[in-house]
Amino acid sequence: MTVITPDRVETQIKAIDLWWRENRPAAPGLFVEESAACFDLLGCLPHVGRRYAHHEVRGLRRVRLRSTGYHVRYVVRSQVVIVVAVWNALRRAGPDLSGLPLHPSG
Repeated sequence: MTVITPDRVETQIKAIDLWWRENRPAAPGLFVEESAACFDLLGCLPHVGRRYAHHEVRGLRRVRLRSTGYHVRYVVRSQVVIVVAVWNALRRAGPDLSGLPLHPSG
């Protein structure tokens, strides 16, 4: 399956990568490597993530990136995986999931 990362998710990924490179000098590329491996896995096994109940997003799933502690939240739609957020698991509030493009053309 194709894994889609909408612009807002690309912005999250770039910000996390920049922070990681500046603050984790022992493993500056770890976040990018781990998230890329996760996206590859989701393309092959889209239902690998745990279901995550959300009042607005039907079929939301979550995978935790073990080494960095981030969560990848996503949905599976019509032969594509749409990543809706990459979020630090230590934050108290979850990511804003309003106005998401939850369909391949959206």
